[in-house]
Amino acid sequence: MEEEYPGAGRGALPVKDVGRLLLRCADRPGLVAAVSAFLTGAGANIVSLDQHATEQSGGTFMQRTIFHLPGLTAARDALERDFREQVASQFDMDFRLTEAAKPKRVAIMASKEDHCLLDLLWRNRRGELDMSVVMVISNHPDLAEQVRAFSVPFLHVPATRDIRVEAEQRQLDLLRGNVDLVVLARYMQILTPQFLAEVSCPLINIHHSFLPAFIGAAPYRRAKERGVKLVGATAHYVTEDLDDGPIIEQDVVRVDHRHGVEDLVRLGADVERLVLSRAVLWHCEDRIIRYGNQTVVF
Repeated sequence: MEEEYPGAGRGALPVKDVGRLLLRCADRPGLVAAVSAFLTGAGANIVSLDQHATEQSGGTFMQRTIFHLPGLTAARDALERDFREQVASQFDMDFRLTEAAKPKRVAIMASKEDHCLLDLLWRNRRGELDMSVVMVISNHPDLAEQVRAFSVPFLHVPATRDIRVEAEQRQLDLLRGNVDLVVLARYMQILTPQFLAEVSCPLINIHHSFLPAFIGAAPYRRAKERGVKLVGATAHYVTEDLDDGPIIEQDVVRVDHRHGVEDLVRLGADVERLVLSRAVLWHCEDRIIRYGNQTVVF
């Protein structure tokens, strides 16, 4: 049976002194050898190494390496600097070095629907999502009591088209420099390009449709009108192009002529929860490398 959560359940492995190195560059011979030699020379032991090239030759090369290095926290800055100077500059690499023992700081934005928000908080409390939820921001006050049960700050920031500039400035004041990831858990407001440029961290959105079909509002009603046999959900990174960012995860559920719109909404909500939690997990475990408008998930 295919594993629903690659990596989930392996959290029992020690994370102290474990680093994650993600990189992307033009493919050429010697890349794996150069990275491995550098880590070995630094005293690290490679625990796992996953790689992918988009073409047999001349494509884009991506790699995720997990390694153990005693005293990593103290050595991290020097290790990153040396890797940039000795390897990354030579191969013109984009790379990211993180510590497994430092959970991502995550903010969740929501509106009135609670299923994705509460699922993320519940999974986080159970230890299924290795992250630190530092705040929930909502443009409605409806979910405050439910969020309070998880001991997470709930911040009500009204946001409408008429006050969008003021609302986004308040949100930026809360988010900027304080979080590593923003999750849009059915946040029903369009974020402006200026907000996306200034928030300084990735955003993941859950779209209640199997993109690219049924983009926009009321996808389940439109799906019913089309007589679809599958409904689904898509988790993707947010870009300036609405619902068109790099796709991280998708899933579907089978439906038939007996299902009404409410049935599709209920079944779709289940898929939304699962798809969003997978995407957030993979991001927090540094499993995703973006290239162009696509992703590779290791």
